[in-house]
Amino acid sequence: MARIRQADVDEVKSRTNIGDIVGERVALKSAGVGSLKGLCPFHDERSPSFHVRPQVGYYHCFGCGESGDVYSFLRAMDHLSFTEAVERLAGRIGYQLHYEDGQAAPETSGRTRLYQANSAAAEWFRSQLSTPEADAGRRFLGERGFDAGAAAHFGVGYAPKGWNALRDAMRAQGYTDEELATAGLVSQGQRGVYDRFRGRVVWPIRDVTGQTIGFGARRLYEDDQGPKYLNTPETPIYKKAQVLYGLDLAKRDISRQHRVVVVEGYTDVMACHLAGVTTAIASCGTAFGSDHITVLRRVMGDDDSAAGEVIFTFDPDAAGQKAALRAFGDEKRFAAQTYVAVAPDGLDPCDLRLNRGDGAVRSLIETKAPMFEFVMDQRLSGFDLATVEGRVGALRSAAPIVADIRDSALRPGYTRVLARKLGMDLSEVAPAIERAARAARAARSGETAPAAPAPTGETTRVTITSLPRTADAAIERDALMGILQYGHLLDAAEVDAALALPMSHPALDAVRQAIVAQADRSRIGWASTAVESAREPFRSLAVELLTADFPALTEAEATASTLSLCRRLRVRAVDREKSELLGAIQRVPADSEEGRTVRVALRELDARRRALSDE
Repeated sequence: MARIRQADVDEVKSRTNIGDIVGERVALKSAGVGSLKGLCPFHDERSPSFHVRPQVGYYHCFGCGESGDVYSFLRAMDHLSFTEAVERLAGRIGYQLHYEDGQAAPETSGRTRLYQANSAAAEWFRSQLSTPEADAGRRFLGERGFDAGAAAHFGVGYAPKGWNALRDAMRAQGYTDEELATAGLVSQGQRGVYDRFRGRVVWPIRDVTGQTIGFGARRLYEDDQGPKYLNTPETPIYKKAQVLYGLDLAKRDISRQHRVVVVEGYTDVMACHLAGVTTAIASCGTAFGSDHITVLRRVMGDDDSAAGEVIFTFDPDAAGQKAALRAFGDEKRFAAQTYVAVAPDGLDPCDLRLNRGDGAVRSLIETKAPMFEFVMDQRLSGFDLATVEGRVGALRSAAPIVADIRDSALRPGYTRVLARKLGMDLSEVAPAIERAARAARAARSGETAPAAPAPTGETTRVTITSLPRTADAAIERDALMGILQYGHLLDAAEVDAALALPMSHPALDAVRQAIVAQADRSRIGWASTAVESAREPFRSLAVELLTADFPALTEAEATASTLSLCRRLRVRAVDREKSELLGAIQRVPADSEEGRTVRVALRELDARRRALSDE
């Protein structure tokens, strides 16, 4: 495939705000002037260490070390080739790409082709919902309180009963059977390829960016021998353990409210959103698990400093109770508080809205109970509390739940609640909870293995924190940080004068040299180019300097501070030169030619220093 013209690659990057692209997957907060931060999408963490600098088009995680530009982010997140990443962003801004030979860009392939196929299929399914055959689908939706507007909002469609309707429509658009099979839209049988979804209501399943990656379909007809719900199989772009239905619609409010409501199905998500609970999502064809939690935490900004809420809705039957206990096993992965909301009379949110209105759905969410209290009641329900043996067994079962409550201020209160539920004295219950807490701490400490030593001869990565804590290193560090982040706004002559001076620390001097090699600091992306060109093992330090929080409150303050640091570097160089001359003058006769030359040089240095101080 011909290469995309470099000018187009640079233009697309310059027109794209990396903060917008990263922000579709990670809840970003202001981290100082020109900096955003959030939970890293490349590793699991409790406190945010992932920083984005939109002005320089770069990101870096101070936890795991991942860094790059908007293209590398898309490639890592969506497993795209470089060409596909450029094409994705070009399509987003409506920019026409060209190849180096002057031709227009040809059809894309691979994962991009799968996204396109799913998008085309979603549009076709939606168009079928208005056909006469789809009467059963429209009736199904209507009976659940969803009109045409609701169906359009969620992109709901209909798959005809025929074996090849979708396949024929997609082939007419140029898709091959192989592409359709890879996308999970058709299946292979003994008699050939046939539509996977037939005679069903179809929901498009979108990723967090809004791209259609698969479908969920509900059986409508009695002669359909398939499962009640059928989902897209695992494909290169559809991983059910990481997919959450409705997240594309809910992510903005989830991030703003730091709240997410986890329901059990597509119609429950629709009912919640239409009732005003716009943070509702659901898993797709699999139980809510740890990968889902990882995705949600990044979207809601679930770090140790945030006061978030995760509310699970469960049916009160045995299956719902089992799901609640399973969710409780993963509950500690959230920094947010977790709750359970159980509707009256065993109604799910969809039926609750249908029978009692939107207000009842909102009330369900607001009358939530802490998850540990819900699980405690489930544990106690398995024992006969009328007997001594039953109470002792229930205490042993429920004590670890109270012991594991993260908020220590709540623990004494729930110790009394447990004692009251058991009908036991507080003096009996409190020691049992303390024993459970000690056992949990011992188990956790036993799981912590010592870190493996670095292989012999491995080069140590240089970071900001590994720099010496000296005044010289601090000035050099902050000056380089300011130049990398705000160099396009600074007077080039002043910066050049400072960069012409070698730095005392080898790592910082290596970064200085990489900056000096960039002739045009007004060019968009110059700083990321400088960082990428820094020689190892100093590149990681350059990345951190580009993305770290610069100590300033405003951009104007940052530029003024950087220029001041540049002058301090020049003043320091003058002082060092003066110190050397003062030593030299002690070694030569005062009335000699050499002595007179040194005194003249000292006066010139004093004048240069005064001029720098006056600027």
